[in-house]
Amino acid sequence: MPTGAAMLAAMILSGALLCGCGGSAGAGGGDGTQTQNQAAAPTIATIPVQNGAVVVSLASATQGATIYYTLDGSTPVTSSQQYQAPFLVASNLTVKAIATASGVTASTVASQSYSPNIPSGTLVWSDEFTYATNSNAQPNPLVWTFDTGNSGFGNSELENYCAWGASNTPCSAASPSAYVGTDGYLHIVAQQPTARTPVYTSARMKTQGLFSFQYGRIEARMQLPESQGMWPAFWLLGNNIATIDWPACGELDVMEHIDGSNPRNEGFDWVQGSIHGTGLNGGIQYHPAGFSAAAWHTYGMIWTQGQIQYYIDSPTNIYATFNARSQAGTWPFDQGPQFVILNLAVGGNWPGSPDATTVFPSQVVVDYVRIYTN
Repeated sequence: MPTGAAMLAAMILSGALLCGCGGSAGAGGGDGTQTQNQAAAPTIATIPVQNGAVVVSLASATQGATIYYTLDGSTPVTSSQQYQAPFLVASNLTVKAIATASGVTASTVASQSYSPNIPSGTLVWSDEFTYATNSNAQPNPLVWTFDTGNSGFGNSELENYCAWGASNTPCSAASPSAYVGTDGYLHIVAQQPTARTPVYTSARMKTQGLFSFQYGRIEARMQLPESQGMWPAFWLLGNNIATIDWPACGELDVMEHIDGSNPRNEGFDWVQGSIHGTGLNGGIQYHPAGFSAAAWHTYGMIWTQGQIQYYIDSPTNIYATFNARSQAGTWPFDQGPQFVILNLAVGGNWPGSPDATTVFPSQVVVDYVRIYTN
């Protein structure tokens, strides 16, 4: 069966996701018509991914329109979630949407109900990173995009993040920072292009604007670098970061790791799961005896309304639970879908800078990213 990422890419290429037209993709809700003084009702386009799940996208024919939507059957208003990216639907729900634009009244409500009745624990989306041929390949550009630059990203990080194909110094198209290898794994590589100079390259991949989801179980099977200054992470941010910024958008850190076995840190190896929101911060380490982040492990999160749980290797091995009712601050994780990020930072406030012991190149290796129903 094609992976969710492959199906999504194929459907986008066919135009179904963008226009909601033709074939099994279908379209629901508004007919896209408008009067002279009213915005066009959104179209609701649907494409299949895996095992009955679909990816839904919204669009309006009115130029410059903003779309607001709900997933609980209530009538959307301008304080509802603002549409930013296609989102996964793997449970029974109703999507309702309106479009607004300057100088016209709001559109009529578009509506589409879904009843997939998918059993708990069913795989509904994945990127298996198996689409390479006889050479290293670009991560699927219809699922993954890149953050770029060396702004420090709020943590005094030292790396220059490079997109696929980037050749602006210090980035190199001949030595990419992220690629799908002929081995069928995703590689995110931190490099020091010129030895003995504090210039580093790496990659931060994200699905922002391309794919998002809310609720379910997400996991990635990964192998992490063990070296001073390396800071790999697998995490999510709310789609609404485009309108309300961080941390109000909410941040879910499924896995973060620094060189814990280094005596200057804890002296033992560990990973951490965390949550962040306005006035909301929490993090719990996982470090059983003999744990090594350099070995293959599956890092996962179970996301339900009002609750976040993190696990290692099996969803039965939960090591951290965060509940809305027991956390100080504002709980942001029920306000809408989030997008996925995979990155390898170099240096920063938490891990500290590389030193003479740091290994370059260092890399994160990812077998897959998968989403299951709760």
